[in-house]
Amino acid sequence: MLRGLDPLLTPDLLWILAAMGHGDDLALVDANHPAERIAGATISGRLVRLPGLTMGHAASAILSVLPVDDFAADPVRRMQVVGDPGTIPEVQAEVQAEVDRAAGRSLAMAGLERFDFYAAAEQAFAVVQVGDPRPYGCFLIRKGVIAG
Repeated sequence: MLRGLDPLLTPDLLWILAAMGHGDDLALVDANHPAERIAGATISGRLVRLPGLTMGHAASAILSVLPVDDFAADPVRRMQVVGDPGTIPEVQAEVQAEVDRAAGRSLAMAGLERFDFYAAAEQAFAVVQVGDPRPYGCFLIRKGVIAG
């Protein structure tokens, strides 16, 4: 254990978050996502599973140490609801609240169509699969920099 870190931040997850560079994406996905297949195509080829958690709890832990990119127009993206792209499911609203809290301001999420999301997730650095079974709990978070 380390002081000041959320205990959800496992050694494997901390390695991924530290190894990512500015502009790299983290795919944070729900229990329904084809994470094993997508992770195999990512830059690191790594998949970390966080079973038994809500997406909001996992996002809160990750965003406690991961800076969100301030230079990108769409640093946080979400999977759109099929057939109703404007709908924001509860799981997405929870993550939006965590993103806003971590950023210290409102930071709107851009929507990606389901298959566009899968293609973008394959370009991510790694995949973190949360045990949250609620559909459309799939996000891409772009790492920023820590200004000294």
